[in-house]
Amino acid sequence: MPEALPPLLVLVGAIAVLYFAREVFMPLAIAVLLTFALAPVVSLIRKTGLPRMPAVIAAVTAAFIAISAFSFVVMTQVGELAQQLPTYQSNILTKIRSAKDTGAGSGIVKRITDAVERVGKEISQPEDAGKTLESPRPANPILVEIYSPERPIQLLTSMILPLVGPLATAGLVIVVVIFMLLEREDLRDRFIRLVGYSDLHRTTEALQDAGSRVGRYLLMQLVVNVTYGIPIAIGLWLIGIPNAMLWGALAIILRFVPYIGPAISMVLPLFLAVAVSPDWSLVLWVAALFLVMELISNNVVEPWLYGSGTGLSPLAIIVAAIFWTWLWGPVGLVLSTPLTVCLVVLGKHVPQFRFFEVLFGSEPVLDPEARLYQRLLANDPDEATDQLDELLEEQTLPEVYGRVAIPALILAERDRARGVMSAEQREGVAATARTLVANLSELAEPRGDPDQAEEHEASQNGEAAGRNGQLPSLAGRSILCLGGRNALDDASAAMLAQILVHQGADASSAGFADLEAARLRERLAEGPDAVLLCLLSRDSLRHGRFLVRRLKRARPDLRIGLVFWRDADEPRGADESAAALDADFIAHDIEEAVAGLSPAASEPAAAAAAGRGAA
Repeated sequence: MPEALPPLLVLVGAIAVLYFAREVFMPLAIAVLLTFALAPVVSLIRKTGLPRMPAVIAAVTAAFIAISAFSFVVMTQVGELAQQLPTYQSNILTKIRSAKDTGAGSGIVKRITDAVERVGKEISQPEDAGKTLESPRPANPILVEIYSPERPIQLLTSMILPLVGPLATAGLVIVVVIFMLLEREDLRDRFIRLVGYSDLHRTTEALQDAGSRVGRYLLMQLVVNVTYGIPIAIGLWLIGIPNAMLWGALAIILRFVPYIGPAISMVLPLFLAVAVSPDWSLVLWVAALFLVMELISNNVVEPWLYGSGTGLSPLAIIVAAIFWTWLWGPVGLVLSTPLTVCLVVLGKHVPQFRFFEVLFGSEPVLDPEARLYQRLLANDPDEATDQLDELLEEQTLPEVYGRVAIPALILAERDRARGVMSAEQREGVAATARTLVANLSELAEPRGDPDQAEEHEASQNGEAAGRNGQLPSLAGRSILCLGGRNALDDASAAMLAQILVHQGADASSAGFADLEAARLRERLAEGPDAVLLCLLSRDSLRHGRFLVRRLKRARPDLRIGLVFWRDADEPRGADESAAALDADFIAHDIEEAVAGLSPAASEPAAAAAAGRGAA
């Protein structure tokens, strides 16, 4: 806890500075984001041979002319709408009367209306209303006219002062954007020098990542909003909603606000549809237009344009919107997503701010095998099955078991060896893993003819099936998979047996309890031509050799393979040789186990055994 206190204090201090100095930091944040957005435009202009200064001026001028023209159109449309509103009063009153008549039988509308009127009268009543009622009223009221001479300076001041703040902020943003674009390389070098030379590669990668993510987000969001707002404006014009250009422009602006922006942009045209039309058909058409455009934008346009996206989780976008709105108001709401993207990039490349990527990033924070192991510990086979089902959409069953399921059991075995897992937990993990295997049993269908199987798998799994096609077919083989020492080994044996069935073999699995003499004779009486002993522990070499000798005494002709499950990056022991352990072959993963059972690997071993028997 004491170690975490200084970073927490730094974070609280940074939030306090951003809050109390928001008048300074908001223009800077807007300028930085505009710099990210305009930097690619400046680079394109410079490729035409134009020097840096004219290229920057041209890009910034074009951007702010477009923003000014857009604002002018919006203000003009708002003025026209304000002049037209009184003409819609009769339609609004007609709908209110219709609603009152509809609810007249129950009296609900009347009670609500009366309650609203009473509240309004109570609010508007002055505090000395009682005294006024008691005092005598004058017989002849005196009309008083207040005359104030026009003061041009005060009038001009009252008109200009409200515009000074926004114009000053806009001018400051323009100047800062121009200087940032002109001094972009110098600012980058200064930032690198501030961070230090010790990790130049990481700093450069962070700057490039932040610039590309934020620039791509702003550009793609603008494209998405325009492809959303223009059809909205055209559709509203065709439907007959006044000032359709205004509502399309507001849809473009408000869609920068996460989640609630599209809903707000729809509410105003709906109210206007109520005022314009004497019936409700126009309201339904407007709602249908926004619904269709929202579905097209969310399911077609955004996935196509965004690609990998911003790197933020959906919950992070909501939390960021709430936080930045509290910090900077409406401006913070619009800037929330790109600012949070910068924080996630910072957390990705700077270890001290790693928590930003963990909290807000969209990438999984746990490796697939660790996530599956957590579900096995929680005795949740359903979610574990769902996780593997998602992986099976892109990978084959042998790949999913070899890269995720078996490594999850290896993690469990390591916890058992360290003494942090109780016997009850071990049995629970093994039982959940066996349930998981049973849930995936429909995927372990025999392959049959190799050519037909390859064609079927290609249709099911695409390129992943091609990779699985490299595993040899085991059609006609009878194989028994045995757990070596505990229930976790039994679970790995069940997974391996399912893979062998998937490769066409007649495979079954049994637990380590079946290695007792009486049960072992019953298992071997079923006639398997090969046995695979599965062991997860690193310290099971001697036990594995003992089990191999027991099996050889029971059936000398039996082909026996020892499967010591290992991670891909884990080194293999020098004493792990088939000759030293009296086994026919040793495998460390699914590919080696299947390869050791293939006919190509079995024939040399059978010939050597025959030679020893003849001698």
